[in-house]
Amino acid sequence: MSPEEMKNNKIQEFTVDALSKYPGKVAKKRSKSILTNNPEAALEIQANVRTIPGIITQRGCTYAGCKGVVLGPTRDVLNLTHGPIGCGYYSWLTRRNQTRPETDESANFITYSFSTDMQDENIVFGGEKKLKQAIIEAYEIFKPHSIAVFSTCPVGLIGDDVHQVCAEAEKELGINIFGFSCEGYRGVSQSAGHHIANNKIFTDVVGINDEPKPGKYTVNLLGEYNIGGDAFEIEELFEEMGITLTSTFSGNSSIYDMERAHTADLNMVMCHRSINYIAEMMEKKYGTPWIKVNFIGAESTAKSLMKIADYFDDEEIIAKTKAIIEREMPKVKAVVDEVKKTTRGKRAMLFVGGSRAHHYQDLFNEMEMEIVAAGYEFAHRDDYEGRKVLPDIKVDADSRNIEELTVTADPERYDASKQEKKVKKEAEGYLFENYEGMMPEMKKGTVVIDDISHWESEKLIEHFKPAVFCAGIKEKYAIQKMGVPLKQLHSYDYGGPYAAFDGAINFYKDIERIVGTKIWSMIKAPWENEPELVGEVYTEMQ
Repeated sequence: MSPEEMKNNKIQEFTVDALSKYPGKVAKKRSKSILTNNPEAALEIQANVRTIPGIITQRGCTYAGCKGVVLGPTRDVLNLTHGPIGCGYYSWLTRRNQTRPETDESANFITYSFSTDMQDENIVFGGEKKLKQAIIEAYEIFKPHSIAVFSTCPVGLIGDDVHQVCAEAEKELGINIFGFSCEGYRGVSQSAGHHIANNKIFTDVVGINDEPKPGKYTVNLLGEYNIGGDAFEIEELFEEMGITLTSTFSGNSSIYDMERAHTADLNMVMCHRSINYIAEMMEKKYGTPWIKVNFIGAESTAKSLMKIADYFDDEEIIAKTKAIIEREMPKVKAVVDEVKKTTRGKRAMLFVGGSRAHHYQDLFNEMEMEIVAAGYEFAHRDDYEGRKVLPDIKVDADSRNIEELTVTADPERYDASKQEKKVKKEAEGYLFENYEGMMPEMKKGTVVIDDISHWESEKLIEHFKPAVFCAGIKEKYAIQKMGVPLKQLHSYDYGGPYAAFDGAINFYKDIERIVGTKIWSMIKAPWENEPELVGEVYTEMQ
């Protein structure tokens, strides 16, 4: 039997084993979200559908996607959670978003947790009055430039009109105050929250300030959240190239810069799932073209930098970019060549939200590790199969909970010259608004699973015995109790940065330490070493 046949048999064994314990209807549904990858075939994966109750998903909620992901990393907007304290507290600093205020006096509210702390009486009699009081109190203490209000589940259930309250407070205080109907149940996952956040930032923030950031060539970086300092690494490269970064959505970001994001020459999308909406809307309204980039992995970083330089057709920037790559790649190669002595041939699995389960495969491939399985928590089909499938995706009832904005060209601020340049570059073969998706870039015979359950994770580990499992905090300790190290790629544990060239080196070294230690194989769960306790319960009948 050939190695490929053995691998196919193992995948089939895993699939049968994982699905066999589910009830019939559940197994039928889950089978559509578990595929054996084949880049040569037009495989269709089931994604962005409701999680089956009781399956123990790793997903987050709509509120988490809106407040925690998109707005949370922005330092100078005061993010106020309207709801009981639990949601506001749980979403406070959990992703290790970092920021660098421009001066010591610059506003930075990331270290604060703001909440209306709704109590029982507010649930019964309504919380609008308390929300208004909270907004005024926050303004009197902190004097923020903007306030964003986020609805949690009880708010939607009792019918508080956060948008009306925000409008009244804005008129009274004279600052930009906007609300998000991002109740946790509003979508099937945090992806709905991303979409809701994109819509409101587009309508209430982008376009407020028409003064461009000084610079010959200006760009926005969309979908980079500065986990562990990633954005700092990327920003330094842009500065050395001679590119001006107008705004990032949302790592190390400022609400002031978001307001003038529409003045940039080019949008670059890193996390396709969380931010592609605003990229498309900015192009329709202001004419700003967008491209897909990836700064995870040394090779991908080099390609993305050259793609940016090629867009601007400036010999000086192209020369500077080539010099950066020629300087950095030998450093990276020296480290990865050493690391490969430990990592070569070891197996990895990645089940992370956004584009991380895709992007981080580049780093593992550079270490010559084998990706045996990967998937997203909250992706749509286009994240797996590429944007070419967008016309085929049917809008279901859950997706209709999210407002679809009708966007037209701004009669005064639409810049036709940006589109003229796009047409010229396309004629040269340059790719815009293009994303091939994860599955076409994964090897044949790998396992792809959307919205993986705890049970399926256990079965994967049992059948494939990976050297490292990459996921989030909810899975971390359950996986490690199975004797497999888990590397968090939502918050990086306490590591990072992992973006760009220096970030790649950091990642190589961290993974080498993880897969090179024998401690994980020595871990035994208590029930493996101790006798099983058996008891009986008797009920005396009267």
